[in-house]
Amino acid sequence: MATMLDIRRRIKAVKSIEQVTKAMEMVAAAKLRKAQERVVASRPYTGAMEKMLHRLVEQEWTAGHPLLVSRTTKAGCVVAVAGDRGLCGSYNVNVLRRLQSAASESDGRLEFVPIGRKARDFMRRRGYPVAAEFSPVGEEPRVSQAREIARVLMRMYEEERFDEVRVVYTEFISPLTQRVKEMILLPVAAPQKREQAPEAGGASKGIVEYIFEPSADAVLNSLLPKYVEVQVFQVLLESKASEHGARMTAMGNATDNAEEMIEELTLEYNRERQTSITKELSEIVRGAEALKGG
Repeated sequence: MATMLDIRRRIKAVKSIEQVTKAMEMVAAAKLRKAQERVVASRPYTGAMEKMLHRLVEQEWTAGHPLLVSRTTKAGCVVAVAGDRGLCGSYNVNVLRRLQSAASESDGRLEFVPIGRKARDFMRRRGYPVAAEFSPVGEEPRVSQAREIARVLMRMYEEERFDEVRVVYTEFISPLTQRVKEMILLPVAAPQKREQAPEAGGASKGIVEYIFEPSADAVLNSLLPKYVEVQVFQVLLESKASEHGARMTAMGNATDNAEEMIEELTLEYNRERQTSITKELSEIVRGAEALKGG
């Protein structure tokens, strides 16, 4: 049975852990606030660019662009975006679990591109074939960082090293909710055409005509790589905000558990102390009675 000294030592140790987890929760909350602002601010730009590009991709004259060429998937690439550190709940585990699922379901040759130390270390331990790696990600994803990643992926796709590039990442929904997603980054594909009701003048509603300057090909050649870069940057922002949210939640739960443990240990210590005092009083009473009897 634990002595009062052992219980005091345990209480002290748990209080030290509680201070650490509380501090980490506050730091994660501060970082999350900034990361969430960046995610929310970038989504309208990413969405508008995606709509415009998809409208262009539907045109027949774009079919020959290297980033739009769809090939039979014989060799694929999976990009996994994880964190550089742990202590963030199931954030890294969920991404790596989806990565394993993609690896087991693939029929053809598959290579991997880890982004973040946790993804890199996971692939190294399991001997996955790595085409390129990018770590650490850092606390604040940069546009230059996304541009470098996108250019490497586009070059390998244009060289036909891969027939398809998929990205596994975590989408930020709220500080308490994150969702692992898998998207096809390359080839860039047009959305399925929807049947639209014609207006009175015979024109289809929502159709936008573009005037290209200096030329349609020049605009497309400039816009497609930029679109891939923007997609990669958005993925990095979503993942980083999700990591901070998961860490804040995990550290908050750890702090709550530490508080509960301290309460239980304090109650146990008081019981032991009361038992010890009662035992001492009983010994004093028996001693006094023995002296009277003598």
